[in-house]
This record gives sequence, structure tokens and C-alpha cells, in this order.
Amino acid sequence: MGRISVELVPRSEETLREELKLIKEKINGVDLINIPDLLRMEIRSWQGAAMAQDFYPAVMPHIRAIDINLAEPLAMRPELRQRGITEVLVIEGDPPQDMNHKFYPTVTTDVIQKFHQEMPEVKVYAGIDQYRGSMRQELYRIQRKLQAGAVGFFTQPFFDMRLLEMYAEMLEGQNVYWGVTPVTSERSKSYWEMKNNVIFPKGFEATLEWSVDFAKKVKEFADVHGDNLYLMPIKGNLEGYLSGVLGNK
Repeated sequence: MGRISVELVPRSEETLREELKLIKEKINGVDLINIPDLLRMEIRSWQGAAMAQDFYPAVMPHIRAIDINLAEPLAMRPELRQRGITEVLVIEGDPPQDMNHKFYPTVTTDVIQKFHQEMPEVKVYAGIDQYRGSMRQELYRIQRKLQAGAVGFFTQPFFDMRLLEMYAEMLEGQNVYWGVTPVTSERSKSYWEMKNNVIFPKGFEATLEWSVDFAKKVKEFADVHGDNLYLMPIKGNLEGYLSGVLGNK
């Protein structure tokens, strides 16, 4: 088995620390904490990652490519170096709803290369979105990111083992974190269908039980293949989901 990563949204410092404390004290096997960079939150990803280091030494902030001005040094470089954060996940990022937030036509491969130039000590991971187009198109994006220097990949959540197994064949030999997330309401299911083009398999149920059972299947797959697991609780019953997948201490 590779590493097990848990993504935590930095809604506030208090909430983030409470969730980290819960996981540290009650959940088995977590190796890495991922912190997304969401503009609606006051805490930026690298700030949340610095907080997470009080509980887990291995942390990974997400970096939005469209926030990076290629003409200037990486804005987060001083904080990353000060805290000794040596892993980041570069994603494209959605344009902000608040147009007062400046963004740039920067793509992920640009940012991967910029990290290699300015922070060569940092391992840069990239995202895989298996729902945005064909597998051939996504494979091309993966190859471009590898050429730019990506050392591994984090996928969007899977809900169907058949699709995951197809991607596993395509990504054989790569350092992959297979993503899973709980979908426990019809509203959440509709979000994934409409926003991310997910087609749920026959037999899918929008329940915690189904989500836990599927995540355990992905964990077993990762165990067998020596891959990594990427758990994205997002919101809801954090302890119930993580303890169901990983077990309590």
C-alpha cells in the first residue's frame, strides 16, 4: 500500500484544527493531509497546510494555476520554505466569481515548470479529471504534465470500479492517488452529475454505507497494486466516513 491522503477544507482555523485532532486521535493509517485552495475561504491552502503540520508532518497544499503570475516569483514560496513544505498539488482552478480577484491565463504545465525553476526541492503533483473529456484527451494532458515535471497524480473521485480499472491500465507505472468521496444525498449526486459530468453506475445509492463500501474497494485495489488512496470527505460525517473506510484506532 502506498500513502493514504485525506483532503480537509480550511473553513476556519478552529474547524480545521478540530478535524485534524479528530483524525490524529481516532482514525487509522492517514499519512498525508491535502488542503484545497478555495477563494471563498479566508485561509489559503499553504496557510492551512502549515496548520496541519502541527498534527501531520506530510502536508500538501493545492496551488491554482490561474492565480499564478508567471512574470513574478511564486507568492507562496516564502511560507512554503519557512514551514519546510516540500509537496504541492497543482490544479487548473476555476475562474473566481468575484471579478475583483485577479487571475491569469496560466496553465498547470507552466506552474509545474515554474516550481522546478524556483523551488526545485518541491515535488509537484498534478490532477487528473476523468470526466472532462475522452480518455485519449486526458492521457495527452497527463503526458504533458509528466513532461513538465509532475511526479504523480491525484484523480477526481471515482464511483465505478470499471472506470478506475481502465485508468489504472493507462497509468500503469505512475504514482497515482485514487480519489473517492462520499455522496450521501440526491442533491450531492445531482451536483456531481451536472457540474462534473459523472455517470453513476447501476446500483449506486446516495448513502454513507454505499460510499464507505466503495471506498473500501478502492483501498483494496490500491493495496494490491501499491497505489495511493485519496479520501475527500468534503462535508458531512467526517468520523463516520473515515472510520468506516480506515477503521478506528
